[in-house]
Amino acid sequence: MRLSRPVLVATVTATVAGSLLLAPHSATADRKPLAREGSATPDRAAKTPASAAARALAAPVTTLADDNRGYPREQVLDADPVNPADKSIKLGLTPYHGIAPKLNSLQKLGNRVSVEIAGRSAGGHRLYLVTVTAPESARQARAQERMRELIENAPRAAAKDPAIKKTYKAPVFFNNNIHGDEWEGTDASLKLIEHLATAGDTKTADLLAHHRVYFNITANPDGRIAGTRANANGFDLNRDIVTASQPETRAIRRIAIDKQPAVMLDLHGYVNGTLIEPTTPPHGENYEYDLFLKHTYANALGMEAAVNGLGYTPGKDQVDPAVIPFRDQEEGWDDWPPIFTPQYLPFHGTVAAHTIEIPLRVNNDAYDEFPQSELRRRSAINVDIAGAAMSATLDYAREHRASLVADQIEVFRRGAAGAAQVPVSAQTVPDVPGIGPEDVYTTEFPRAYVIPAGGAQRSATAAARLVDHLLANDVRVTRATHGFRLGGRSYEKGSYVVDMRQPKRGLANVLLADGRDISGKVSTMYDISGWSLGRLWGASVSPVRDGGLSGVPARPVRAATRVGHVAPRGDLRLRLDDPRELAALNSLLKDGVAVRRADDGSAIVPSSARTRAAALAKEYDVAFDATRATGGAVLHRVRVAAAVTPGELFALREMNFDVVPVSTGILNAGFDWSGADVLFVSAGLDRQDLTETAWTALDRFLGTHGLVGRGIAGATLNTAARLLAVKPVEGNWDANGVVRVVNAGGPVTGGAPDHGFVYAPVWFTDLGPGVRVEQSYASGNPLVSGHWRPFEDGSGGPTAAGGQASVVSGPHTVLFGTEPLFRDHPKGEFPQLGRALLNVS
Repeated sequence: MRLSRPVLVATVTATVAGSLLLAPHSATADRKPLAREGSATPDRAAKTPASAAARALAAPVTTLADDNRGYPREQVLDADPVNPADKSIKLGLTPYHGIAPKLNSLQKLGNRVSVEIAGRSAGGHRLYLVTVTAPESARQARAQERMRELIENAPRAAAKDPAIKKTYKAPVFFNNNIHGDEWEGTDASLKLIEHLATAGDTKTADLLAHHRVYFNITANPDGRIAGTRANANGFDLNRDIVTASQPETRAIRRIAIDKQPAVMLDLHGYVNGTLIEPTTPPHGENYEYDLFLKHTYANALGMEAAVNGLGYTPGKDQVDPAVIPFRDQEEGWDDWPPIFTPQYLPFHGTVAAHTIEIPLRVNNDAYDEFPQSELRRRSAINVDIAGAAMSATLDYAREHRASLVADQIEVFRRGAAGAAQVPVSAQTVPDVPGIGPEDVYTTEFPRAYVIPAGGAQRSATAAARLVDHLLANDVRVTRATHGFRLGGRSYEKGSYVVDMRQPKRGLANVLLADGRDISGKVSTMYDISGWSLGRLWGASVSPVRDGGLSGVPARPVRAATRVGHVAPRGDLRLRLDDPRELAALNSLLKDGVAVRRADDGSAIVPSSARTRAAALAKEYDVAFDATRATGGAVLHRVRVAAAVTPGELFALREMNFDVVPVSTGILNAGFDWSGADVLFVSAGLDRQDLTETAWTALDRFLGTHGLVGRGIAGATLNTAARLLAVKPVEGNWDANGVVRVVNAGGPVTGGAPDHGFVYAPVWFTDLGPGVRVEQSYASGNPLVSGHWRPFEDGSGGPTAAGGQASVVSGPHTVLFGTEPLFRDHPKGEFPQLGRALLNVS
């Protein structure tokens, strides 16, 4: 379900007789061939830092595009070691170690199946792209790529091009097993590939002559093997697509950009009856939703007929009829956030994207409680149903190819032209029944966004990271060669401009805009509802509502300009306003450099460390400025004992903190506190479940060392340890979004952004002696975008939090009611947590 080892992708292609089309390459896409067996996956990085933490922070851009080779692209895959503990085996499904041999055999069935390596998972397992198609010469493959480029970059010309109408292969993409313990899409795909590789009927020949079909065989091999939802880093990959902190999601992003699917399915489990999107409201306001709904609803009807047509029944088989949420439900299964794969791909031109939830549960408690025979019965039915949904989708793609391609072109045309969105209605989408005002979501795109340079920019390092992330998502960015005025403001040379008249304007806007408070629109949301990189990633971003850009002197960029430097003489000041700066500081502290803390929370580095600072400025792209300040207390490298979420653990390591995970179980087993300097608690540590011995040791540690707490778990431990005299107040548990905050300044929140992120928000009242308010929720209603309603009794809502303390501190303790490290996402908030760890120890 939606509730997150190598990624496999398979592709199906056919012969093309198209002419060579001359189309410009995207200004932001650096297209390279996939890696062959035994070679490294090609990366393009704006920066190439040496350390693992720096590499994670740099988020290197990789590409996965057709090169000059035709199809098939066959290779012999090395075998993986047999793993008897692979959780797929019990279900009668293909274990990970069985996939490479299977793909080797599929390639031998003819000339339609290709396998390429798309990267590696967090756990080091290979990710494959398997392409199935009728053969293409190298010349024909180049023609396909040029047509694909023309569709994106010159949509008006593409709409009139006879070669595209006749010979372009509309891509179809099947993404499987992104949740590792939702297995069956993988096996259904392997079966479908075998059928497509060998079928001799005219329907299959026609399909492969006019489509490439891509299969991501397992998007999460780590989880497939271990029987876990998450990958080896503990991430729910179907929540990471916008942040792209994980290699598996970066691989999917590459497929979206370089293959440009017109249709995609994301295979999940388990909802009985089979759940087939489109969804209930709210609908993503940055989509061209009229084009999207037209195809998703029609394809859903075909999948429903195919699934129900298999003949499984509620009584005999425990399989209920399929459900289409748009038609059958009122709310609760939305397509609002771009964090899900099918909600991300439409911004790259996918006009029919679906989550499919197959019906019969075989994971979690069911995996352990049901006999193997029952599990295998269920899995076999699930494979059958997943295969039916995929086959029906191929039928839809074959029958509606011209419309799918035309509407993909129209998505890009509207973006490039700055055309208005078309609201859904009975008139604009006549074949979809039940459209009402509750389904109408559109937005007003600004004319541009400016990421300013110079004094108007909060953090040049954060700005560079944001620009690189936009480019990695195929958003076009230019950089000003001279100062300019736009929207009534002056901007310095070097400022970045995102012209919103570009093919992927929807993606640019969904990343940079504030978003919307949709609390009044629906009573519940499936997951997070606010995610603005423009507010949360630490860079200053200015929307420009109107005006022309013809007078802006700017050039397209392929990577952000480096900003790291070191002043030539004297002591140095390192701002701690960005996670990369925290990573550089922790490297200095690890080397034993005597760094001091300034009053504003920045770090003063002695001139004697200039050589080391120069290396770090290059590695992390951070600035060491000259300073006359002498600094105060000496900072020390801290070892953090962390009872936290996987995203928080990942973020801490990005900032180069020395972290040892702890939990209730670890403490009860006997934990050596002598090597720890500070405890960070947000999850997985419950005072009530600790043994008396474990609690005594922890209480003794907290008497002399620091505590950083986040959320109600951290606040509860603070109360049990009798540290800060505060009363934590819980907001609505399912509230989330971007909020306005007011920072007090000083070591923890000095220079922090004026927006934060909340998820199950907490605030603090009844502050006792010695408690300092580091940050407060803005007065009134602090919610900018997201979903945050009060409880039925009126408490717990955003206005109740308005003006209340969101971050408090005291001797050796800091408590957060916000989520500064949430899923490794709100980069601009990271330093608050990092500073707190350094200052409480």
